[in-house]
Amino acid sequence: MPDTIVAVVLAGGTGTRLYPASRSDRPKQFLSFGGDQSLLAETVERAGFADEVYVLTRPDLADQVREHAPNAAVLTEPEPKDTGPALAYAAHRVREQVGDCTLVCLPSDHHVEGDFANTLEGAASVAAETDSLVTVGVEPTRPETGYGYIKPGEEATTDAGHAYYPVETFTEKPDQGAAMRYRHHGYYWNAGMFAWTPDAFLREAADSDLAPLVDALDDGDPEGGFDAVDPVSVDYAVMEATENAALVPATFEWDDLGAWDAIERVLDGDEDGNVVLGDGLTVDAENTVVATDGHASVVGVDDVVVASYGDRTLVVPKRQAQRVREVVAELEADDLF
Repeated sequence: MPDTIVAVVLAGGTGTRLYPASRSDRPKQFLSFGGDQSLLAETVERAGFADEVYVLTRPDLADQVREHAPNAAVLTEPEPKDTGPALAYAAHRVREQVGDCTLVCLPSDHHVEGDFANTLEGAASVAAETDSLVTVGVEPTRPETGYGYIKPGEEATTDAGHAYYPVETFTEKPDQGAAMRYRHHGYYWNAGMFAWTPDAFLREAADSDLAPLVDALDDGDPEGGFDAVDPVSVDYAVMEATENAALVPATFEWDDLGAWDAIERVLDGDEDGNVVLGDGLTVDAENTVVATDGHASVVGVDDVVVASYGDRTLVVPKRQAQRVREVVAELEADDLF
């Protein structure tokens, strides 16, 4: 059983739903949302329990990664094709460079408070002892339709005394009714944090749509491998199909900071429920989110997001915060993102 733990931090995405703070050349992992460090720097620091830390990113972001995480090794994938190809590439490269180890795979742009290291060390131990793909599950606090859900089986314990649950099913982004049922019936949120040995993950990936990439990596042709596969998340490509997955419950508070309405969950608001990030002023306003790198004032409005960064301003009802994707899609079509 491998004793070495290697953290792989994924930092190749953009975070489009946090536009205009997040832009194509300034992804959200390089931004700070109420903290002293960027989200990436906080994540790398949080991964300090590992024996080694790698950050996986795309080539055009490598220099920024080195600025924010100077003590981490940097891997650059041939092109961004979502988390499935990214994690296959990382597993293969780390196995080449480190050898026998257990990987803990972490998004670079989440909000975490609490006993993070203990949970992930436990997940790594479960992965090493059971040869399974381990996901860290978060107990739901609301019926969230934007997350995936995991149904756990009966509790088991490793020889080292770590509790885990065999995974019965993964379900991606249910409707409101299903999300309410899942919360009531003991499902967990899929937080996108995993632990596995490189051998275990590549074995399962080779039995999925990622097979051409795994073969190409074995042949020393990562570029050809990326050309041979479509963008796909690790959840769809591997985790939903494998019969060898386990869940370790999180013992920390978590939020993925996926959209502007998440800001009010991680920052304190005023007596009227307004949350301000940066230099903002609210007058006769309630339950607003105001975020800016300059100054923004809002007057006489309720339940809206006002985000102003650089020369861009976004105004959207909080309940429609996910629709920022539509704005970004139009901007990307015109090469303006």
